[in-house]
Amino acid sequence: MKHLRTLLLALLGTVLGGVLAQPTLTLAFIPQENPEKLLGSIQQITGYLEAELGMPVRGFVSQDHAAAVEAMRNGEADISFMGGLPYVLAHDQIGAQVILGEVYRGSPFYRGRIFVRKDSGITGLEQLQDRSIAFADPLSESGYLYPLDTFAQAGLVDPEGDPTSFFSDVFFAGGYQQAIQAMVNGFVDAAGVSQFAELLLTPEQLEQVTWIAESGLIPSHSVIARKDLDPDLLERFTQAMMQLNDPEYRYLLQYVYSPDGYVRVDDATYDPVREIARKYGYLK
Repeated sequence: MKHLRTLLLALLGTVLGGVLAQPTLTLAFIPQENPEKLLGSIQQITGYLEAELGMPVRGFVSQDHAAAVEAMRNGEADISFMGGLPYVLAHDQIGAQVILGEVYRGSPFYRGRIFVRKDSGITGLEQLQDRSIAFADPLSESGYLYPLDTFAQAGLVDPEGDPTSFFSDVFFAGGYQQAIQAMVNGFVDAAGVSQFAELLLTPEQLEQVTWIAESGLIPSHSVIARKDLDPDLLERFTQAMMQLNDPEYRYLLQYVYSPDGYVRVDDATYDPVREIARKYGYLK
């Protein structure tokens, strides 16, 4: 009996050890909207991926883009959903690889815009001199660099100097929704965010805002992976995400920032973002 008990304990230890050692795919999400709502969405998409990949999948909301990149650097995240600017920085710094791009409103490109309240009387960028503006994140292309560049294109700011000196105050709100809400609620005079940020407003709020300038085309948000992720797992993950384009699975897209779908992309897709990052000193 003693030998049987010893054998059973040894077998149990082996089984438990195998369960505990089972690898987990970890996804980092950026808080583009209400983080509490995003947590519920994460549970839906990780559940789908677990079933497709046959392995544990967990997700978490990072504080911002920089935190997501750092998590990938430290091996605390395998995959992240993020914009083009943090991707090109992550590629430069830690060798991250891009695998997918979003299709949104039928296009893999979008724009940044400068939003103001209709009752502000502001109709041109020059009127925002010495006024306040909210951006989403300093590591966001559509939530900072591209909207800021509209002022440079108009000759109002100097990319080689301090481009924010044009404004009285510059705030980074932590996401599109937070930035545009700050403008709607009168905390700032303008918001520089994605053209789609207005979709995060209520119908009543939407009636109160307008945009006065927009940037050039921006490659869509991306799905990226750490450089040393197992190639077979990466391909299976990519196929599972591409399957969301199929009618049977399209309802799941609402749980990953609600794009229309995904397309395979490569590093060259984000060369325009890399160019503007160099212009503002983010890359050499």
